[in-house]
Amino acid sequence: MAATYTHPKSLHGHVAIVTGSARGIGKGVAAALLERGASLLLVDILGDQLTSTTEEFTAAGHTAEKLIADLRNPDSAELIVATAVQRFGTVNSLVNDAMATNEPKPFLDITTGDLSLDYDVGPRATFLLMQAVHPVMVKAGGGAIVNFGSGSGTGGAVGWGGYAGAKEAIRGLSKVAALEWGQHNIRINTVCPFAESDGVKLWRQFAPDDYQAALKGVPLQRIGDPRSDVGALVAFLVSGDASFITAQTIHVDGGSGCFR
Repeated sequence: MAATYTHPKSLHGHVAIVTGSARGIGKGVAAALLERGASLLLVDILGDQLTSTTEEFTAAGHTAEKLIADLRNPDSAELIVATAVQRFGTVNSLVNDAMATNEPKPFLDITTGDLSLDYDVGPRATFLLMQAVHPVMVKAGGGAIVNFGSGSGTGGAVGWGGYAGAKEAIRGLSKVAALEWGQHNIRINTVCPFAESDGVKLWRQFAPDDYQAALKGVPLQRIGDPRSDVGALVAFLVSGDASFITAQTIHVDGGSGCFR
């Protein structure tokens, strides 16, 4: 059996916001942060699932509160950050996991409405949340932001044109902000996972041959786990152990993105 290494107290006293945390990768990331002692504001548009997830975490003895928010509303960013500060006093890290899409579909079938959904929930919300949290992190003496890209953007994926473009926009925003905000000790990195996300589930359903081909191309021959693979990486990136890591794109994909 493979050995594991955990940090049960590495994020003690740490306050984080995790968007898209009702299910999937966001929930896995939230679980990993909570297991290491962080206090979390969980944010999602899926009210019932968010309530269930929050209750699951608090029943396990973790400190988690919820905020139902629609990231398509540009005013939601300020509300999210203000709520976290009100409930916990500060924000040490921001994890922008939330995403929405109407894909997969052929490139020629993508509508401007599809593109707006990709960009409003993806890079626009990420951008606004980063701006909103910046003064809080400056006041705190620094912080860490983890944004989510995708291998569909760094390597391309048939049927995911708008989604891939939105994810690459997030990477661009992340790199520029990391270069500008390093002077404030704010670190920003992008994670590109191949894990059991809602998008991957849809991909497996609508393009099973492409999914199986991709899985066969993973050197470690498995799909990632949202908590123990992706969540563990995010927990490391927001911790003091990663204090000299910023402006990076990290593929947590079992090796399948090694040439990107």
